[in-house]
Amino acid sequence: MKHWIAALGIALAAPMALAQACPDKNVNYWQAFPPGGESDLAARHQQLVLKKKCPAVETVVQYKAGAGGALMWTQMNQLAGDGSNVVGVNLPHIVFQPIQGDVQYKTEDVVPVFWFHFTPDILVVNAKSPIRNFQEFIAAAKAKPGTISLAGSGQYSANHAAHERLDAAFGIKTLYVPFKGTGDLATSVIGGQVDGAMTYTPFAIANRDKGVRPLAVAMEKRHPLMPDVPTFKELGVDWVDGAYRGIGVPKSTPPEQRKRISDMWMALNNDPEMKELAAKSGFELVNVGIEQMPAFMAEKTKLYTEGAARMGLGKK
Repeated sequence: MKHWIAALGIALAAPMALAQACPDKNVNYWQAFPPGGESDLAARHQQLVLKKKCPAVETVVQYKAGAGGALMWTQMNQLAGDGSNVVGVNLPHIVFQPIQGDVQYKTEDVVPVFWFHFTPDILVVNAKSPIRNFQEFIAAAKAKPGTISLAGSGQYSANHAAHERLDAAFGIKTLYVPFKGTGDLATSVIGGQVDGAMTYTPFAIANRDKGVRPLAVAMEKRHPLMPDVPTFKELGVDWVDGAYRGIGVPKSTPPEQRKRISDMWMALNNDPEMKELAAKSGFELVNVGIEQMPAFMAEKTKLYTEGAARMGLGKK
């Protein structure tokens, strides 16, 4: 009987916990990149699931794109810190950009409260390209150094870092072409205005049948939706990396609101529908909440600061 009563108590507590996790007002979800990229897709997934969990709440996705995300991150602390504003944030961008020094914010100005997914790096070319596989890509790059153009999302971003890593690891020289976001570069890659892209797995999955050929992916094992694409590890380089996406809040947001928002996003991430949507899109879900944030950010800041030094960021 005691066990039954305890179980009943847990069951009754679950809806209460969910109700507590819901915002008490509508949410403005600010995006640092244009529509159509991974950040936007993730936000739309979250908007959908949050509406089902909290029917009384509207999530309004808004865009302030520019400077590889830096425009939004420079201005995020001007937003009201009352729990109604959350901002999409990205790693390694928020570490790389201040080190380079071309932005008006510092890493410590950005307050992340939850990291919800990770997207591995992937190298793709136009499907009409004569380059059929990674070995042919390397051969072509070495034959004509500096002529193969690879699009990417933003300057001093994960794509930019991956591009520099690709050239260094395989002794080649390619041309990096930055765009405002992944959504903006799709037309150029598919239309052949650039030779390919150093991008993320969701882009390759979404555009498999639209004119994109993936060549190599930075994962521990091959992606289940792209089983014919080798990992960089298979190609001789210990490379498992990509971009983290999460949400931040204005610095003026009080601790209890930060905790509430973090818990709400944790609930979204653990929803079965969210897991299904993420898997279909190529997102690798992670759950880094407010409690784990200090250690996680310290580790990643150290890692990316070292990476920035290898890239020569900040040397003008």
